[in-house]
Amino acid sequence: MNDQAASHAVDDCIIVGGGPAGLTAAIYLARYHLSVRLFDCGTSRAALIPCTHNHAGYPEGIAGTELLARMAAQAERYGVTRERAKVTGLVKEGKTFRVAAEDRPFEARTVLLATGVFNRHPPGMEDSLHDRALAAGLLRYCPVCDGYEVTDKRVGVIGTSDHGTAEAIFLRGFTNDITLISPQHEHDLNDECKARLAEAGIARAEGPCGGYAIEGDQLALDTAERRMLFDSIYPALGSEVRSELASACGAETGDDGCIITDDHQRTSVDGLYAAGDVVLGLDQISHAMGQAGVASTTIRNDLAEIRPLRR
Repeated sequence: MNDQAASHAVDDCIIVGGGPAGLTAAIYLARYHLSVRLFDCGTSRAALIPCTHNHAGYPEGIAGTELLARMAAQAERYGVTRERAKVTGLVKEGKTFRVAAEDRPFEARTVLLATGVFNRHPPGMEDSLHDRALAAGLLRYCPVCDGYEVTDKRVGVIGTSDHGTAEAIFLRGFTNDITLISPQHEHDLNDECKARLAEAGIARAEGPCGGYAIEGDQLALDTAERRMLFDSIYPALGSEVRSELASACGAETGDDGCIITDDHQRTSVDGLYAAGDVVLGLDQISHAMGQAGVASTTIRNDLAEIRPLRR
């Protein structure tokens, strides 16, 4: 891809985000013979996946980094311009958008935000340990993606309240050895949560939790009661939605921070679209790619109403 393109050119679409949603949209849009510039600052959650086994077409599984590399190469084949930079500003001026990245200005007729979310890490866990545990499958973030991998194993869930309860019960469909661990001090559980956990046979441990370490082939941590070891631990601590650019541009977001779109991935700002985990829905690669296909086709059709797309 052309990393250094003239910044004064007006692109048909600028995509912010180099994950599955952004790359899928880039492939679609480029194959629609549109000029596409994609900004990738290297923070896609997909890159953190050691090996996904629920992505159709890869029966032996595929690493997140390998999947992204293949998608990027496919986008390159069709002439997508890739900027390895973080977008820091987005405003609409008249009929076009001004995008700022590393003090360089860019302009586009449309913008697609595929900025995703950031999963909150276990409190007090060092980054180096976090990355090693994640690579070894001792730390996991997506029970939808990899609950199958913890079938009949000993699993800890760091969380509390409704969210922690829901994740623990979801995982109970894969194993009967589940412990819900409060991240900070005592659990915040109402009577309904307590009843649901008890009915499912899910144990509870009070926090705070800490003292994380890889011990043998398990991940260990301290709770208020004792030191515990698990085959895998799931943090159920919520996510930070990367919707700041949308808000700065005046797009509507929900109480959870997710960008609100219509059924065609249009935001409340004309010419601004969103797809992937930054939009409320199932945080899955397949879902993000599906939204990207819808968004890119909508962009193509909306632009076609303004001017001919092929001369």
